[in-house]
Amino acid sequence: MDQPRRRWALNPDPLDGDDQPTVEGVVRELRKIPPARLIVTALIIVFAILIARYSWQLPVSLPVFERQLPIAADAERALFDWRETSGEDRRTVPEDQRVLLIPYIDDTLKATAKRSPLDRAILARALANIDKVGAKAIGIDILIDQPQPEDPQLFAALKAMKTPVWIAYANRLTARDEIQQWQQDFMDDWGRQMAGTQVHQASIRLEPDSDNVLRRWPTLPPGLPPLLPIALAGARPDYRYDGSVDFRAPLNAERKVFTSLPIDLFADPAMVPLFADQARGKIILIGGQLQDVDQFEIPSTRSDGKTMSGLEVHATILAQLLDGRLPDRAGPVALWALAVLVVLCGAFTAMLDVRPWVVALAVVGQLAFFGFAPFYYEWIGIDTYGLPAFGWLAGWGLAYAATGAAVRVVGSEQRRYAQSALGKYLPRDIAAQILRDPKKLSLTGEKREIYTLFTDIEGFTALSHKLPPDRTATILNAYLDGMCDIVLDHGGTIDKFVGDAVVAFWGAPIARADDADRAARAQLDMLAFTQKFSIDYSEPGHEMGRTRVGLHYGDAVVGNFGGEGRLSYTALGDSMNCAARLEGANKYLKTVALISEEARSRTTLDIYRPMGRIVLSGRETPVVVWEPAPDFDPKLRAELVRLWNAYDSGDRSALDEIEQICLTQDNDAALAAFACRIREAGPGGAFTLKEK
Repeated sequence: MDQPRRRWALNPDPLDGDDQPTVEGVVRELRKIPPARLIVTALIIVFAILIARYSWQLPVSLPVFERQLPIAADAERALFDWRETSGEDRRTVPEDQRVLLIPYIDDTLKATAKRSPLDRAILARALANIDKVGAKAIGIDILIDQPQPEDPQLFAALKAMKTPVWIAYANRLTARDEIQQWQQDFMDDWGRQMAGTQVHQASIRLEPDSDNVLRRWPTLPPGLPPLLPIALAGARPDYRYDGSVDFRAPLNAERKVFTSLPIDLFADPAMVPLFADQARGKIILIGGQLQDVDQFEIPSTRSDGKTMSGLEVHATILAQLLDGRLPDRAGPVALWALAVLVVLCGAFTAMLDVRPWVVALAVVGQLAFFGFAPFYYEWIGIDTYGLPAFGWLAGWGLAYAATGAAVRVVGSEQRRYAQSALGKYLPRDIAAQILRDPKKLSLTGEKREIYTLFTDIEGFTALSHKLPPDRTATILNAYLDGMCDIVLDHGGTIDKFVGDAVVAFWGAPIARADDADRAARAQLDMLAFTQKFSIDYSEPGHEMGRTRVGLHYGDAVVGNFGGEGRLSYTALGDSMNCAARLEGANKYLKTVALISEEARSRTTLDIYRPMGRIVLSGRETPVVVWEPAPDFDPKLRAELVRLWNAYDSGDRSALDEIEQICLTQDNDAALAAFACRIREAGPGGAFTLKEK
């Protein structure tokens, strides 16, 4: 056994103990994922990024979705409406003193007996009176798109206006369903007739979302004059803003943000002086405030059910422009970056290999952060229209689920690999327990009482020098496979192989009540296996030697040793040394297997005959040793045990009877050597082995 040794250590880490993440390691792990699974995961990750970027609106129309993912778009709008209506204190304002609404109301329609088109005579009178009181500007949210008998009166009033007037305009390009060509021609003709006056045309186009809720400023397509609120505010005609409408609530719940006086009051010359101060120096908006016409749902409609007239929407946009409340929105680059960040967070969270509570904390923390962030942005004045709040959560969830599934595939492969690796050193049930609870495989040393077994092939070093290398490898591998199967079948842990030697133990990492019998039976099966193995693999001139086995019970320090990167689960201490010495003592005691009294006394097997008390090499404390002899006459074996106990207690006559038994077993060298040793040692004495 003095040939150069090779050592295979028990290491439960399927990655050879290298727990430092590297690019090569990541690539290696990715290669473990089946290609189809990897492709599907990559596609889902890409889809998750697209959802996190385009949950409000797709960049192109699709046959099914028409530029919107129904669930995602609806969720985004609902979340935006929630953000818009949260923090009421921030959104409440006092009554706006810059803008006055002068609407047609239902009572006006009743008095004029005209509903559509609206009566223009009352409009002409009101315009003339408002012009006299000195309004700052007038916006008319009424389409003059068809001839009426009152047109000459209205035309005259408009031509005489000294106050700037902006009158509603639309065309077929932007309102094809509402405007016919003849109506557009009529409005264009009006515009030409008003050339050189204070009257100008302005767009009144508003753009509700597909759910009919108005949330953002309208775009201004080519061919339209400036938006009415932009014109009234005196901004550049080409001014553009694509953010959301900043709807405000009145500070006084009994009133509204904008004062509203019916047009009837200003059409009556007798009433004008009473309300002149209400109109002087203000921007006037004239239009309809009717219950069933030109009403829009707004974000707050979800909570209070109230709609807003188009006239008040224009007033709200106007006030927002005058106040400069035009927060920036996240641009495309920022939205792409955020989408990728969110999805990567979900993917990497799924890859976390930490305690479950840490993963749960990371998941809850990220979802809370990404869910709260849009509200925070809204509260600090960032426009969150188009910010994919639901898309972030959905993208995160998709990435987490897809990556988690892929990780589970790798984990399953690793688990199978680890199960297979541990199964080479541990019984299947213990390996399974350790995989379920790795703490059972102590990463620090712990003191245990274990049964330790050492084996060695007599003369194998010399034999290996005579055989070709491939033949040596074949024999050794077949031998070790058989010995390992025996250890594992009996619930033992394979510590290491040292050349042809096998080191195993019972009682760690998990102890069983019957470990003593398991170890003892494994010793017996090894003797039977090696006896047959020697016959099968011996060749003329190249005979296999006997396998010697030593078994001992005692204290050892068990755990992972060997440095952080190359841990080996093994046992250290006197128990290991004693078992090794017992294996070596076989050649002096003419035996092939020895078991110490400490181990034998704990088994239920009655198959041992005494081999006396010996002092092992390197030890001072004697140890009583026994030889397993299952084929020896049980009655004779029991008699030997009785006589040995009697002699060891001081009855020298028992030695004569032992020697008589030896004479009947003339081919039993081990028994003869036993008689010689105890004679030399004397009752209660110990025979000291002397290595040759």
